[in-house]
Amino acid sequence: MPAQRSIVICGGAFAGLALALALRQGLGPEIPVIVADPALATRPSRDPRATAIVAACRRLFEALGVWDQVADGAQPILDMVVTDSRLQDATRPVFLTFAGDVEPGEPFAHMVENRHLIDALAARAEAEGVDLRAIAVSTFDSRTEGVDVTLADGHVIEAALLVAADGARSKLRERAGIATHGWDYDQSGIVVTVGHERDHHGRAEEHFLPAGPFAILPLKGNRSSLVWTENRKEASRIVGLSDDEFHGELEQRFGLHLGEIKALDKPRAFPLGYFVARSFIAERLALIGDAAHVIHPIAGQGLNMGLKDVAALAEVVVDAARLGMDLGQADVLDRYQRWRRFDTMAMGLATNSLNLLFSNQSTLLRTVRDIGLGLVDRAPPLKNLLIRQAAGLSGAVPRLLKGEAL
Repeated sequence: MPAQRSIVICGGAFAGLALALALRQGLGPEIPVIVADPALATRPSRDPRATAIVAACRRLFEALGVWDQVADGAQPILDMVVTDSRLQDATRPVFLTFAGDVEPGEPFAHMVENRHLIDALAARAEAEGVDLRAIAVSTFDSRTEGVDVTLADGHVIEAALLVAADGARSKLRERAGIATHGWDYDQSGIVVTVGHERDHHGRAEEHFLPAGPFAILPLKGNRSSLVWTENRKEASRIVGLSDDEFHGELEQRFGLHLGEIKALDKPRAFPLGYFVARSFIAERLALIGDAAHVIHPIAGQGLNMGLKDVAALAEVVVDAARLGMDLGQADVLDRYQRWRRFDTMAMGLATNSLNLLFSNQSTLLRTVRDIGLGLVDRAPPLKNLLIRQAAGLSGAVPRLLKGEAL
C-alpha cells in the first residue's frame, strides 16, 4: 500500500466538518485530515438560521455520532400541508398533505438550528483528532503525485486530496478553472424566525403565492423558521421596513392560525440562483456542497444535497484506502462524480421547474398545478414515493445515508 498524505478540506461548515468526521472515522488516525476555514475561529457559532435535515441525512449524523448532541433541540416535521393562493385571497385551500413518517416512528425530516449542529460537528471532529485550523487556503498546486496546499500563513501541506467545501463563490473551484452553468433568479429568500402564540404541533406549511413559496417550518417551542421568496426588489424593500411595517407584511402572509406572531430576529434576504459546476472534480480536487451546486430552496434540498456529496465522497475514498489505492487519483474521484452528478442535475432541474410552475401570476398554470396537486393527494403510493425521494432514501444510497458506519 502506498504511503498516504493528508486530506485537506477547505471549508468548516456542515459539509466540510461532516466529511472530515466521516473520513477520520473511516480511515483511522494514520491519515491526517485537516479542515481550514477562518470561520472556525467563531465558536460557538452565531448562525441564526435553521435547516430541514431529511431522514437520510439524520441517519448520516447518527452514524457519525453527532445526532445525539442535537436531538433534544431538533423538531420533527410530523406533517406538511401545501396551499396555492393569491396574497389577497380570503382563504388558502389545502391541495396536498403529507404525513411525516418514512418509516414507522421515523419522520421524513427534522428542523435543526444551524448553530447547534455546526458546534456539535466541530466538537466531535476535534475530539476524534481532526486538525481544525482557523485559517484560509490561499492557493494550491496539483500534480500527478499529490497536491501542495498553501495556507494564508505560508505553511504548505503535502496532500493526497484537496476538497473544496468553500461555498457558492468557491475560490478553489475558480482557481481550478472549473466553470459553472446556471442562472440567477430575480428572487431573494427572506429568512426570519417567528414566535407564535399557539403550538404548531410539528406541522410544516408551504404556501405557494405568486411571488414564490412562503414556507413555515416548525422549531422547538412556539417558534417557526420562515423561508419567504419574493422578487429581489420587493425583498429588499421588505427587509428594510421598520419593525411595525415588517410585522404587517408578515401577518398578511403568515395569517393568525397560530395566534399572535412576532419576528424574533432581524429578517435577512439572500439572492437565489441555480448553478452546477461543469465538473465536480479536477486533478487532486473534489467539490462538495455549494461549491458544486446551488439550487432553489423551494424543496428544501440544498444542504441535504451537500450532505449526500459528503456520504458519497467519504465512501469512495475509504473504499479506495482499503484497496491500497492513492486516495486522490483520477479514477477514485471519477467514481464520486459519476455517483453524484446525475442526481444533482435531476434535483436542480426539478426545483427550477417547480419554481417556474408556482412563482407566477398565470391563472391557467394555477389551475393546472392545483389539479395536479389534487391528483397526487389522492394517490397514496405516489405520495409515499415523493416522501422517500424528499427524504433522500431513493436510488443508490451511500452507506452513511443508511445509517451504516464506513
